[in-house]
Amino acid sequence: MSDSTLDGWTDSEQAVAREAFDRAYSRSIEQLVSAVRTQSAALSNAESVWALHDFLSIERHTIEGRFDFRAEGILFVFASLVKDQLLEMDELVGLDADKLSKIAAMSRF
Repeated sequence: MSDSTLDGWTDSEQAVAREAFDRAYSRSIEQLVSAVRTQSAALSNAESVWALHDFLSIERHTIEGRFDFRAEGILFVFASLVKDQLLEMDELVGLDADKLSKIAAMSRF
């Protein structure tokens, strides 16, 4: 999870963005933990253990790639999180109207 500031964003926008980003990250991890618990309960042989390992490897790569808090891609990150229901548009209130409309529009694709 990248940790930086957003150039060109006001302090209040950065605070809103960081809180929303962290909330979505927590939700993503909660979903992962739930999926791992479900899969772990079904472990019965070496193949199922390796399948769980592969699942975790893919999820780690996906999460680490997705949660990047840098100005050049953060609107795309937020749009993706809204699209995947890890974040609600209401949780981004405080960003300027132009940023909100871009996120809303991109989240529809």
